[in-house]
Amino acid sequence: MRATARRLEKFRHDVKVRRHTLTADEPLEEGGGDEGPSPQELLAASLASCTAITMEMYAKRKGWNIDGLAVDVDYRPAERGCPTSFRLIYTMPAHLSEDQVEKLQVIAAKCPVHRTLEGEVAFDERVVLA
Repeated sequence: MRATARRLEKFRHDVKVRRHTLTADEPLEEGGGDEGPSPQELLAASLASCTAITMEMYAKRKGWNIDGLAVDVDYRPAERGCPTSFRLIYTMPAHLSEDQVEKLQVIAAKCPVHRTLEGEVAFDERVVLA
């Protein structure tokens, strides 16, 4: 998987992923133009969407109706003395059984983004002069 960010102006960047282009920017109060979500917000959006899609794929295989499913992520970056914190709230249809809800919660924690954030991360960095 690959993403490329290219500066447009101030803190606004075009982010290209496959054939898609997203805009990342900082809010006005951080000196940006608020033309798109911040990189931190994109991280929360990545976790929310991956979790929701993982739950949907599981429910589809089981033949469960999960219309109305929503995943809300509140993300607080690490600060001195405090770890990074993700709070996830799952809104599920009321017709699901207790067992179905429990199974969906278990599968939610297995989404690839969740596992990446939980796991050990390594960075390989280099500079290319253009």
